[in-house]
Formats: sequence, structure tokens, C-alpha cells
Amino acid sequence: MTMKQAVMYGGGNIGRGFIGALFSRAGYQVTFVDVAAPVVDELQSRRCYPLRIVSAEGNTDLKIENVTAVNGNDVEAVASTIAGCEIMATAVGARILKFIVPNIVAGLRKRWAEGGKPLNIIICENLNDANKIIEGMIKEQLTAEECAKFDETVGLVEASIGRMVPVQTDEMKDGEPLRVCVESYGFLPVDKAAFKGEIPEVAGMVPFEPFDFFVKRKLFIHNMGHATTAYLGGLIGLEYVWQAIDNADIRVIAQNAMTESAIALSRHYNVPLDGILLHITDLLGRFGNKALGDTCARVGGDPARKLAKADRLIGSSLMALEEGITPAYIAVGAAAGIKRYLDEAGEAQSVAAAEKVLAEVSGLESGSKLAGLILPYYKMIIEGCTLEALRRAAGALKASSLEKVI
Repeated sequence: MTMKQAVMYGGGNIGRGFIGALFSRAGYQVTFVDVAAPVVDELQSRRCYPLRIVSAEGNTDLKIENVTAVNGNDVEAVASTIAGCEIMATAVGARILKFIVPNIVAGLRKRWAEGGKPLNIIICENLNDANKIIEGMIKEQLTAEECAKFDETVGLVEASIGRMVPVQTDEMKDGEPLRVCVESYGFLPVDKAAFKGEIPEVAGMVPFEPFDFFVKRKLFIHNMGHATTAYLGGLIGLEYVWQAIDNADIRVIAQNAMTESAIALSRHYNVPLDGILLHITDLLGRFGNKALGDTCARVGGDPARKLAKADRLIGSSLMALEEGITPAYIAVGAAAGIKRYLDEAGEAQSVAAAEKVLAEVSGLESGSKLAGLILPYYKMIIEGCTLEALRRAAGALKASSLEKVI
């Protein structure tokens, strides 16, 4: 019996460490598409790769089988693979998407010419509105007739990637170049409404509608809490995220920041709060997974993106304000993020510089309520105040606003 075919565009940490493994364990023959020749060659030769689930309690090693690969520079091979698959996913990084679109277009054209079934592409990119952006890129290369065919037969399905997969060190690879070390969390929420035709059954894949709630939950709770933990850890010279979340002051600030977001999300989407709070409890434990070896430097990287108006720190704060919540603790994380941004930009730390960041990077008007919440914390940070002082200041502001938060 011929196995069902899946294409995983991107053979990196998320591709091998999460999505490709889900497809394989669901009974698919998985073809990875990548331009890293050593990865492609190894997958073609071995037809399997090792996956290690790491935790404080110990490691579990799995063998992911029924896999192969094609080189992304071989347009014909990629097109043929896409034309014959039942499901596809991308995890290449937002900046690489434009380079893979021509291959996807070639694959779709071949698929249509051969009378293939509808194709659902799971979009696993850390990018707001990734489905709309990719759709625009693809349609730029299609005729009007092909655009109509695309709308009928191609589902661009956004996914929320919750599994934490750190940069793989030589120690983690442990002599196996293809090994990926990941945490045990393995759920993949996807946009139920975006599928075309029958939704495939993949263990761990959770179709949900309205999906925007899951997108915002990931961004405004998981990503925001993770970044806040990393930026505060950086303030006191901690290397690892697990060290940061083990600090009592950081843990209180991060947990309360996530709770502020949780209340706002609950109100905005009319979703029960208790489930979101349980998710926060789970996340705090996962942040403390020492075996992942995730660093504050990596998690806090690209602060310009993390401080953008619609992203984790500013976006969650604005939703909180919209829902009548004072984001006292989220603002602490944003202030620490501004310091990281200015440090990386090689600019002197000053309130005036922070105001400029909030205006130019975060899109906040001078004198806005949110800027007024963030800047006092930033001033405390550059004046050398302790984390305890920041925590107490946030607590005092929360108490003055008469909101009941942890």
C-alpha cells in the first residue's frame, strides 16, 4: 500500500523537531525541502533522523522514520513533490518566504495540470498574517485564471507553534548531525476555517475556530512572557531563561504580565479565563526546563520586532488597555526590551532615546497612556534600580488601579 505523502518545506529545528515529526507519526511519507546540502544528503541517505525529548526528569529518544529530502534549488524535483502530496507545511522563516514562492507556484501548476486534489499548506512562520502575506506573494506570480483556481483548491492554514525548540548545540546533537532536542509539548493549533476540502487527521494537530484567539494567545502570553523573562534576566546578567524564571522577582513580574494578557484575551474573545490561566501555569514550568538550554540572548533577540505595535509587548499592552486592564507588569518587560534595543543599536541610554524608540519602533504617540506607563520603569532601569524595586512599583500601580491580579 502506497503511503500518504507530506511535504515539509524547511528542514530546520521546527521542520524536523516538530511538524515533520507529527506528519511522520501520523503515517505520512515526509519529504523535506531545504537548501542545506548536508541535511538533504543525510535525510536522503538515512531515511530517518533522531528526535530527543528533553526535560529535567531525563531524555526520551525517538526515531522519526519514513522521511527523505529534496534540494530546494532543484525546482523540478520540488514541484513534482508538491504536485503529489496530500498535505504540506512551511517553516523556513519570514525572510525566506519570498525565495520559496516560485517553487510553490511551480508545484501548484504541476498539481493543477495533473488534476490533483485540493492542497492545504500549514503555515508555521513567526509572522503576523502569514497566510495573507504568502497568498499575496503567490498570486503575484499567477494569472487571473490561476488565482481563481488557487482560491478554490489551496488552503493556507495558519498554525500556532507552541513547542520550544532552542538553537541546537553540538552537545545537544550528541554526535548525531540530524538530532533535534525539543520539549515534550506537542500540540499544533491550526486555523480550522482555512482548510479546503477534508481536514486531515494528524495526531497533535488541533483545528480551532476562531483561530485569531490562538494566534493572540501565543503572541501575547507565551511570546510576551518569554521575552519579558529574557529581558529581565539580561538586566542582571543571567545567561539562561531557566535561570531567569527561577529568580523570584522575575517570575512574579512575568506571571503577572501574562495574567494581564490573559484577562484581556478572555474579555476580548469571550473565552473562559480558567483555561488560559492553566496555560500560564504550564508555560512557567516549561520556561524553567533547564535541559532546553535556551538563552536570554536568543529569546530576547530582534527587539525591534518584539517592540512593534502589533507584537508581543506593545500589542498585548494595547489590548489590555482596550479591555480596561492596566498593563503594569507588561510595561516592565517593554521597558527592559527598550534597554536591550538601545544596547544592540549602540545608542546611549536616556529617556529621550526611549521616547524615540516608542515613537519610531512601537508607533506610540508622544504622551500616550502606554508610553506614560513604560517610561517610568525604563528610567528606573537605567538608574540602576533592582528587580525588586521594579516589581514593587508595578504592584503599587496595579493596586492603585484597583485591579485584582495575582
